[in-house]
Amino acid sequence: MSGEERRKEIVKFITGSSQPVSGSKLADYFCVSRQVIVQDIALIRAEGTEVFSTNRGYICRMHDRVKGVFYVHHDNSRIQEELNLIVDNGGSAEDVFVHHEIYGELRAELKVDSRKKASEFIKEIASGKSSPLNTITSGYHYHTVTAESEDILDAIEAELKEKGFLIG
Repeated sequence: MSGEERRKEIVKFITGSSQPVSGSKLADYFCVSRQVIVQDIALIRAEGTEVFSTNRGYICRMHDRVKGVFYVHHDNSRIQEELNLIVDNGGSAEDVFVHHEIYGELRAELKVDSRKKASEFIKEIASGKSSPLNTITSGYHYHTVTAESEDILDAIEAELKEKGFLIG
């Protein structure tokens, strides 16, 4: 299991527990040292997840966020513009997915919630290692977007429409 996978599992473990989870318990469960868990918790916090330390262990407060799915279309030159629009309005592009005639639904996690992460994503695409998922459906794709409120999702939807991204 990679460090990134372990950190995702740590968050699931902590949020799924009704009681604080000790660092020792996490270390035993993931077969790593307690120091590795401490470092993982620091990285999890740096990514924006609220993990709190108590005298009995870690707790994780997940904010209730609303979710919307937007069906959009654009060429690859507008990917960063689209992602910036979402994050500038207070949203997070959680994923991208397409409905392919042969393969069905294909989905990739994004977790883009800042301009920095949008730029990093664009750099990865520009490296030539992979192509954007939307290329297999001629630019048509969906994004699951989360936000703190329905008003924020409405603002994102309105701007996606205004800029010509939104379908339907």
